Parts: sequence; C-alpha cells; structure tokens
Amino acid sequence: MRDAVIVQAVRTPIGKGKPRGALAHVHPVELLAHTLRELVARSGIDPALVDDVIGGCVDQVGEQAMNTTRYAWLSAGFPDEVPAVTVDRQCGSSQQAVHFAAQGVISGAYDLVVACGVESMSRVPMWSNVPQGADPFGPGVAARFPGGLVPQGISAELIAAKWGLSREAMDAFSMGSHVKAAAADLSEEITPIDGVDRDESVRPGTTMEVLAGLRPAFTDPGYAERFPQINWSVTAGNASPTNDGAAAVLITTSENAARLGLRPMARLHSFAVTGSDPLLMLTGVIPATEKVLRRAGLALSDIDLFEVNEAFASVVLAWLQETGADPAKVNVNGGAIALGHPLGASGARIMTTLVHAMRQRGARYALQTMCEAGGLANATVLESLR
Repeated sequence: MRDAVIVQAVRTPIGKGKPRGALAHVHPVELLAHTLRELVARSGIDPALVDDVIGGCVDQVGEQAMNTTRYAWLSAGFPDEVPAVTVDRQCGSSQQAVHFAAQGVISGAYDLVVACGVESMSRVPMWSNVPQGADPFGPGVAARFPGGLVPQGISAELIAAKWGLSREAMDAFSMGSHVKAAAADLSEEITPIDGVDRDESVRPGTTMEVLAGLRPAFTDPGYAERFPQINWSVTAGNASPTNDGAAAVLITTSENAARLGLRPMARLHSFAVTGSDPLLMLTGVIPATEKVLRRAGLALSDIDLFEVNEAFASVVLAWLQETGADPAKVNVNGGAIALGHPLGASGARIMTTLVHAMRQRGARYALQTMCEAGGLANATVLESLR
C-alpha cells in the first residue's frame, strides 16, 4: 500500500503585516517563489519530476490573484510543464493543500508533489477580496441565520464566554507563546530572505502588565446588545497579528523517497476535515481532533506533540478544556500569537515547524489542527519514521 511522507519542509521568516514590516516590500509571488527555490535546493530534486504544486492563499485578489501558486513556480525558474493550483479553505488553506497532496500521492495520482502557501497581509489586507457593500453569503445563509453571522473576533469573544475563559488566562497563554517562541531555535526551518532571518512578531519582553494595558479589540454596541454574555476580553495581545510569509513541504512515497535518495521526515498518517457552528466558527478544532484520532486508531495520550493554531488564545484554551491534552505538549515553540499568522501560509508553516520539532524532540506521533472561518477545521496526524 502506498503511503505519503514529507521529505523536506521550509518556510520564510514571518514578517509583521504592516507597511514597515520586514517583508512588506516583497511581492507575494516572490515570497512563495523564494520558498519553492529553497525547497528544491534543500531536497536536491529535479523540479521537472514534480507532478503538481498545490498552494494555499486566502485573499486571492490583486497581487494574490490569478492562481498565485502557478506564478510563484514560474518565478522560481522551474519548468512550465509542471502545473499548479491555489486553494482556499481560509486559515487552513495550506494545511488543506498538504491533505490534497498526500491524498494524491497515496491514491497514485501523484508520485512527487509540493504543498505550500503564501499570504502578504501587508500588500493584500484581509477582506481585500470582498468589495465594500458586497454580500459574500447570499440570501439563503441570511435566512438560515436570521441574526446574522459575526466576525472572527466576536466568535473568539463568544468562545471565551462559553468556556468561562478570563482575560487573565488568555493573556497568560499569550505571554507563554512569546516566551516559548523567543527561546526556540527555528533557524533550521527558516530560509532567510532579503537579510531577514527571524520571525518579526515575537516580543521577548512581553509581560502580563503590558498585555493587561491593551484595550479590547472588537467592542461593538450592536454585538454587546445581541450577546450580553460577552465580557470583551479579546485584545491585540491575545490574538494573532497580521503577517507576511510563505512555507512549502515536499511530499512523496517512502518507496519513491528511497529511489530519489531522500530521507523522510515524517509520514502523513491520517487526515480529517470537519464543519462546526459557523457562529462560534472557531471551535471546529475540537471535533476535528476527535475525528482524526478516531481515523488514526490513536488515543490523545499517544500524541507527543500538538500544534493548535493560535488564531486567538480563547480557541486553544477551549480546545485544551475539551480534550484534556497536556498543555506542555502544545505549541512547544510558540504559536501564531507570537510567531505570526500569514493566513494562507500558516498551515504549511505550522507543519514545517512541527516536523522539525518532532525530529528535535524524538516524538513518534504529532497532531496539527487549525480553526477556519465559516466553521471549519483541518486536522492531521504525523508519524515519525525513526
């Protein structure tokens, strides 16, 4: 039976998504092209052998329009005979790209495939693909949810209220993310670009006092009236920032890896994707974790490392409450609150960090899950081949 293994994984540093961010001057096609060139260089493969390039990107408009993944491959100087496609499953877009790539390899549709992702939130801000006044949902959704759906920040507030999460608990979790990220050596997974060699959003000096001084980010009188249970505790300090970055992984079979002289980093063991309440929106990581463990035939206690995307601290804290996972195994090198969250790149970025962490820490099994707008979540179980 065919399997799917990751044989290389690399990412750019993550820049702040602001006009003066370290990577704000880099076109998103070039961000991804740089990563693809490094992926090929590190693996030593002939790029003509790649069957497909599957990339994630959320705001596919302007400089990220027209199938960004295709033009990144061409900009990298690689053969034009190799196809590419860009997918959107919101924040989990490039984790979904990994799933599509691995499933193609396992099925026999591919022998060698790249899964990747990119987002330049400096150059293409969030919601750029929804013109002012446009309705991306349509009348059927409005009829089904007569109160209306809400922004992710409000969903994060609703999660905090439902799970009884205090502002102090969320701030403490966020400070921990920065502490872990500042202590981590991530140089092995990063390919420097234009002199930038480290993640720009990490704040080693963050304190509880600094975080406590930040004002709630999503207060709104209309939502306050609709949801009186909200305590308005989500701030810029306990949520992920806006960022720029790209990441890529190379996937093949164990047999093909041996033939090409490539050493597998981890096997893509099991996959799951699920829908959840689109109002709470960000809680899909809970059923996705249950689903992927069931498919893998594993228990939570079998997992040595977890990566749960830190879109908001409330998401991870609710996931911890529901699963009972050991917090010491979660986001051991910090997460998106500290490292950053370049939307379409984050799935592949997290997986890159995870496979390197597995090797460094001698982990056998690892699990990655991400919440996604609209009430979606992906989950993946990785297995070491040591």
